[in-house]
Amino acid sequence: MNRERTLIFGIIIGLLIGYLIARIYFFIKIKHQRQDAVTRSRNVVLGNVNEKIAPLLPGFPYHYKDLMFLGKGIDYIVFDGLSHGNLTKIVFLEIKTNSSTLNRNETMIKQCIEQKKVEYQIYRKIV
Repeated sequence: MNRERTLIFGIIIGLLIGYLIARIYFFIKIKHQRQDAVTRSRNVVLGNVNEKIAPLLPGFPYHYKDLMFLGKGIDYIVFDGLSHGNLTKIVFLEIKTNSSTLNRNETMIKQCIEQKKVEYQIYRKIV
């Protein structure tokens, strides 16, 4: 009888210790996931802000009046020289910070442009 109590007590203590270890493990894991989510969110926000202010910073290669902001897939279409009445080229411009890379959609857009799969169309709505 005494041996059975000791065994049951040992099992209960083992379960409690296992439960506490699991709680601590998942608490730490969730804490790291939250920190990672906050860091990623901060990077996205900073990237969006950088896209907007980059044309105003010194060293930006194009005149801000020649830019048309899109924001999705392509950040800007640059009509280089248009503000001075002398359009020399059209540039599809993506602004990236640090070591960030093109996402899947941006890569597909870049490939289409490089393969010259670009058109100019006029849509007229007849009223």
